[in-house]
Amino acid sequence: MSDDEKQVPLTEHLEELRKRLIRCAIAIGVGFAISYAFKEKLFAVLIRPLVAVMGDKGQMIFTGLPEAFFTYLKVSLLAGIILALPVIFYQFWMFVAPGLYRKERTLVLPVVLISLIFFAAGALFAYFLVFPLGFKFFLGFATDNIQALPSMKEYLGFSAKLLLAFGLAFELPLVLTCFARFGFVTPDFLKKNRKYALLLFFVGAAILTPPDVISQILLAIPLMALYELSIVGARVFGKKVEPEQGAESAGKEEKDA
Repeated sequence: MSDDEKQVPLTEHLEELRKRLIRCAIAIGVGFAISYAFKEKLFAVLIRPLVAVMGDKGQMIFTGLPEAFFTYLKVSLLAGIILALPVIFYQFWMFVAPGLYRKERTLVLPVVLISLIFFAAGALFAYFLVFPLGFKFFLGFATDNIQALPSMKEYLGFSAKLLLAFGLAFELPLVLTCFARFGFVTPDFLKKNRKYALLLFFVGAAILTPPDVISQILLAIPLMALYELSIVGARVFGKKVEPEQGAESAGKEEKDA
């Protein structure tokens, strides 16, 4: 809640949101322009885990004349979004900042930095661990008569979805810690609902990842570990109960008893 108690009209909030969305779009556009100059190299990096698993047993193809062109456009857009993430996260937190206390606003830049670190950790986890294991599993169905010929379009859709899903999923500790900081949740609440969170992780993994068991499990398992990290973060950085409030609550409980 802000130190300023006056109510801000909804139109001002919408105007502020519009300005920040425009800034995010400009940042993505600049990132896209830079990335397009390196589109072939970026796609080569993206397919490296698949090429390492395939070896000489297969090759990548495109089945439509414009497929390669549009694939390079999409790769550039994906890279542009990733390059623009510092701006996107900063604009998001600055949009939320007016509703925070003055002391909490000073945490915006550290939160943006931590957001980037967690997103990068999730994307790298997918690239270096999930991709090789998943590709090895899928290519294991190839036989002497059945050859794997993945297309550029299908691979990009598969890999981009995984990278974004893991990057966003790894933001869980930061989100829950912020919720605890604002008093929305408590460490005890998170511990008490651990089993429900586990169920949600597997359901969410099934929605966010492609329809295969391997990637779903590989997303749900780190989410469980991140949830435990969230409990620690909530305990350390969560909203503290004021002594007066604690004493008042205790007195009220004794009176009710």
